[in-house]
Amino acid sequence: DPTKSANGCCSLHNRLAWSPDSPAPRAGLSHSRKTCPMTTRAPLILAIESSCDETAVALYSKADGILANEVYSQIELHRQHGGVVPELAARDHLRRLPLVLQQALERAGKTLQDIELIAYTAGPGLLGALMTGAGYARALAYALGIPAIAIHHMEGHLLSPLLAEAQPEVPFVALLVSGGHTQLMAVDAPGKYRLLGQTLDDAVGEAFDKTAKLMGLPYPGGPELAALAEHGNAARFPLPRPMTNRPGMDFSFSGLKTQVRLLIEEQGNDTQTRADIAAAFQQAVIETLAIKCRRAWQETGYRDLVVAGGVSANRLLRQTLQQEAEKQRRRVYFPPLALCGDNALMIAFAAAQRYDGHDSPLDIAVQARWDLATLPPHPVAP
Repeated sequence: DPTKSANGCCSLHNRLAWSPDSPAPRAGLSHSRKTCPMTTRAPLILAIESSCDETAVALYSKADGILANEVYSQIELHRQHGGVVPELAARDHLRRLPLVLQQALERAGKTLQDIELIAYTAGPGLLGALMTGAGYARALAYALGIPAIAIHHMEGHLLSPLLAEAQPEVPFVALLVSGGHTQLMAVDAPGKYRLLGQTLDDAVGEAFDKTAKLMGLPYPGGPELAALAEHGNAARFPLPRPMTNRPGMDFSFSGLKTQVRLLIEEQGNDTQTRADIAAAFQQAVIETLAIKCRRAWQETGYRDLVVAGGVSANRLLRQTLQQEAEKQRRRVYFPPLALCGDNALMIAFAAAQRYDGHDSPLDIAVQARWDLATLPPHPVAP
C-alpha cells in the first residue's frame, strides 16, 4: 500500500546547490569520476521518480527482476486547488521520500548497502519536483559511494511495456500519451528515437483534464471524464477529428475544448447531456489517435506499436487501438495498468538499459523540457 504519512527529510539534500547554468542532464552517458564495482553483472538499481505529483521509489535488477515498486500519490493534496501546485508538490516530495524509500527497502528485503546504482528522473517535469528527487538521489549516491545516472521520464514510459510478458520487437512505433506529452516516435534501434509527430497545443491528458474542468468534474478530471463517458451516447454530438484531413502525424486538441464549452452553453449541463458530451469528446480524441497511429505504421513499415503514458490506461483507447492493429495486421502493446501512471520502476528499467558502468557528474541538472530524440542509443552489451 502507498505510504500514508511522512515526516522529516534528508539533511544531505539541503546541502546541495544547483545552478541554472548547469548543463542539461545526459542520460546514461559515460563520465570519469567513478565507476561501479559491479560492472561484470547486473547492478541492483534504486530508482527515484518525482517529476510531478507522485513520489515513487523502486528496486530492480536485470538478474533479480522487480523487487519493489512503491508510489505515493499527492492527489488529495492538490485536489483542493483543482490541479497540481508545483511548490506544494516539491515540498511534499521532500517529506515523503525518506519513508517511501524505507518502505521499498523493506519490501525488497534489502538495505542501502545492497544498492549498487541509483537512477533518478531528471526531466521533463516540474523543475522544483525534479530538483527534489534528483538532489535526494545524488546525495544518497554520494554518501554511499556509488554511481547515479539521470534518466528521461518519457523514455521510462516508452520502455514500460517491455516489463510485461509479451514484448514488441525493435524497431517499433511508440505513442506517448500523458498529461504533458502526446508524441509519435519511431524507435529505430534500442535507445534511438525519431519524432514522427506531436501535439501543437494541449497534450491528450491535459485536454481531458481541462475539458473535465469545463464540465464541472472533480480533479483529477481525466479519469472522471472517462468514467462519465461510459454512460453517454457519443453519436448525439458529432465532434471533429482534429488535423486528420491533412497529411502528417501532428495533433491538436485545444479546439475540442472550445467545442465542448459551446455545447455546454447551448445544450445545458444536465447529467445525461454531460455524459453524452464526455462520450463524444473521448471518442473524437481516441479516433484521432488511432488515425495517426495508422499513418505511423504505414510510413515506417514497422509492425509493432507501443502505447505508454498515463492515458494508456484508458479502456476505450486500448480497445480501439487493438481493433485497429488487427485490421492493419499489426501488433500493439501496452504497459500493465499499474505502470501506466508515473512510477520509479520504469525509471529503474530504463537505467538498466542505459547504464554503461560509469557515474554521472555531481552537477544536479534537471530540465522542464527535454527532447527524447536527443538521447544517445543504448550502450551495446559486452
